Amino acid sequence: MRYFLELAYDGTAYRGWQIQPNMPTVQQELDRRLTQILRQPVYVLGSGRTDSGVHASHQVAHFDAELPAGLDTTQLLYRLNRALPADIGAYALTPVQPDAHARFGAVARSYEYHVTLRRDPFRRDQALWLDKAPDVAAMNEAAQYLVGQRDFTSFSKVKGAETHYVCWVHEAGWHPTPHGLMFRIRANRFVRGMVRLIVGTLLDVGRGRLTPAQFAEVLHRQQRIAASGAAAAHGLFLSRVEYPPETLLPGHEPVEKPFFVTDAELQPFYWKQ
Repeated sequence: MRYFLELAYDGTAYRGWQIQPNMPTVQQELDRRLTQILRQPVYVLGSGRTDSGVHASHQVAHFDAELPAGLDTTQLLYRLNRALPADIGAYALTPVQPDAHARFGAVARSYEYHVTLRRDPFRRDQALWLDKAPDVAAMNEAAQYLVGQRDFTSFSKVKGAETHYVCWVHEAGWHPTPHGLMFRIRANRFVRGMVRLIVGTLLDVGRGRLTPAQFAEVLHRQQRIAASGAAAAHGLFLSRVEYPPETLLPGHEPVEKPFFVTDAELQPFYWKQ
């Protein structure tokens, strides 16, 4: 049986999602704990590989396993949360179609980048502190150039594994939060390093170092050297991963399906990823 696991984690103590030799990673912790509980080899595959220090308020991973007699998904989720370290939390466990894939089956992902405008010792690892408020109107004007089908070569780490750098961005903008700001971007796919490079360049717009028109020029040049430096990892969260409804296994639909989108919502994302 294949399952989708919804989880969240504070990435501060980890070298990212993906397993690396002699390095603590989120994937490694999940594999180890599930293998111990189920007493069979279990390997999870996530919807995306968050970098070192990056967090997730909503990550989705799939794995294959045979649950022992007397152990259902509710009990497995309870035991998994008891076994996991305090900086990882498992929220939901849902049976899905045998060919459902957490990474390649996702039709949209959202990231959030958090900025605090006052020095907050309780968010030092979860938000970027700015000692001066940026020009939010200018940043939002610039962010609108991101919306639509665009080539994001300018906002990608060099020598990535991508075969192309075209993404369809559905939403991009800054929003006020208590004592700060949050940038949200939703797209059908993201290339390596894209969100942090976008945020770093938008913050330069907010500081007056670039105009919105110059930001557009950076995007259209399709050269990594044109963009600003990447924003710090600790402000970034993977915040939502979405799948088509047919991912679910008939008869196993959960009461709440927050990460499954309707056909109407899917229309902007049906082009080839």
